[in-house]
Amino acid sequence: MRVLGVSAFYHDSAAALVEDGRIVAAAQEERFSRKKHDAGFPEQAIEYCLDAAGVSFTDIDYVAFYDKPFLKFERLLETYLAFAPRGFKSFAQAMPIWIKEKLFQKDLLRKQFKAFDDSFDWQNKLLFSEHHLSHAASAFFPSPYDEAVVLTMDGVGEWTTTSVAIGRGNTLEVDKEIQFPHSLGLLYSAFTYYAGFRVNSGEYKVMGLAPYGEPKYADVIKDNLVDIKEDGSFRLDQSFFNYCTGLTMTNDRFAALFGEPVRAPEALLTPFHMDIAASVQAVVEEVVLKLTRSLRAEYGIPNLCLAGGVALNCVANGKAHRDGAFENIWIQPAAGDAGGALGAALGTHHIHLGEPRIPSKGMDHMSGGYLGPSFEQKEIEDRLTAAGAKYQVMDDDALIERTASALAGDKAVGWMTGRMEFGPRALGGRSILGNPMSSAMQKTLNLKVKYRESFRPFAPAVLREDVSSWFEHEADSPYMLLVADVKQERRRKMSDAEAALFGIDKLNVVRSEIPAVTHVDYSARLQSVHHETNPRFHALLSAFKAKTGCPVLVNTSFNIRGEPIVCTPEDAFRCFMGTELDLLAVGNCLLLKEEQSSDLKVDYSDSFDLD
Repeated sequence: MRVLGVSAFYHDSAAALVEDGRIVAAAQEERFSRKKHDAGFPEQAIEYCLDAAGVSFTDIDYVAFYDKPFLKFERLLETYLAFAPRGFKSFAQAMPIWIKEKLFQKDLLRKQFKAFDDSFDWQNKLLFSEHHLSHAASAFFPSPYDEAVVLTMDGVGEWTTTSVAIGRGNTLEVDKEIQFPHSLGLLYSAFTYYAGFRVNSGEYKVMGLAPYGEPKYADVIKDNLVDIKEDGSFRLDQSFFNYCTGLTMTNDRFAALFGEPVRAPEALLTPFHMDIAASVQAVVEEVVLKLTRSLRAEYGIPNLCLAGGVALNCVANGKAHRDGAFENIWIQPAAGDAGGALGAALGTHHIHLGEPRIPSKGMDHMSGGYLGPSFEQKEIEDRLTAAGAKYQVMDDDALIERTASALAGDKAVGWMTGRMEFGPRALGGRSILGNPMSSAMQKTLNLKVKYRESFRPFAPAVLREDVSSWFEHEADSPYMLLVADVKQERRRKMSDAEAALFGIDKLNVVRSEIPAVTHVDYSARLQSVHHETNPRFHALLSAFKAKTGCPVLVNTSFNIRGEPIVCTPEDAFRCFMGTELDLLAVGNCLLLKEEQSSDLKVDYSDSFDLD
């Protein structure tokens, strides 16, 4: 039984293929189109999934779409009617698009799929899941648990913004919901907009900025914007927001409450914006903790699964993990809308068709997140040669030794190996790597390689067997979705003058033995690297440890600001030539920057939209 899951037409379009309950392949369309957060029909992602399974579209039994567009249209219409006549301009702009494209989305999907199989029985085999059920299915069915509470939180699906479901075996039943316009995701997005970042992509910047500030406005938020109950349920005061009927997230009343206008994109970040970020982050953490505590008390189930865009808030996840209300927490690595494609496919297989789950044997079913394309060595060499690259071919041991030596020498390395990751995090398949012990590495990678804001933190990839020796964390964290503190004995005590610094001035203070991955609050977004899922990356970390005594590397996504993570050898070479990366490893090919033709240097300055 083969089920193809598809998410599309909002943001982060993706496709996923499930065969007899096993996840065969999954990828976002942006990796192929090179358009970040691509919302278009995921034609290339579908083609990849079919190719990875070695099948044609005629071999697909069901196609599952991740949400129900007619219910979204109903929500839009009812919202405008409830707020009429306010918002007529937004209504007038939205209606033609919805009527032309989204209201008749089933017909649109049929037409798009004709290119794959004109004879497919769409009437019976094109299925539509609900948005939050897709999220919940993506969280529970690949998890290692036979029973779990499943919490999903995002901006909004059809009507739902937060849902609680109970998963048992191959069943998944939604038990309670919070509905639009009351949304934790939209609250965070409102502050993302207010801080001058792009909604649906800049939320992680707010999270990264928060430790530079103080939560001075948390009480203002709770007293005016959001009413939080003891069980974690909440309601937002819509008089401060504009997302129901307008073309912006917040209104003038929102700005007046905090005493500052909306920050212009790329304008100077001030201590005020850092405090705003710290404040909304603190409020979100409070809601998440109240929700998790109340759900554990209500259901008595020790396992929690998370999905939805809010589940990408690794700081809140880390606090929920340390809080210990649930004994075990598993988070879908593609927690956003891309993961909805996977959830729709899994939900069809288990819920709609009633098929049993594959036993977990203590591990999840995500294959480490490595579900995207890979390239054979001969193809890598052919592609790099066609791109004009100069490279050496080495065996595994020699390439790992050379790369580890370069990293120990503070070189910035592009690393492409095996299958591409599914989800927003690079996990050692498509990564930029650096020496975490270098005090200059964070600024170097941000400004000279990623071309992004200097405050943005980097994650540590650490050998699973060494996690507890370097971080206040005992459990697995394979998907970079939990934040943990650097161990006390690895920290460096700050001087009084250093401790008195504020905001971005904190950035250059060396806080630990691994300063490049230690955030200003001593935290780190942790990735535990497992030999079972990525033996080559594990071997590189082991080689680096042998040379330096440190089992940690800086790991950030292999892309520049505004560009999707690289997919192909050509993507990797192009990014290599457009940045100040020193060395590139693609499969068993090793490339040195000084050996490349200067004629192939790429200017990225105007290539991609700001993120």
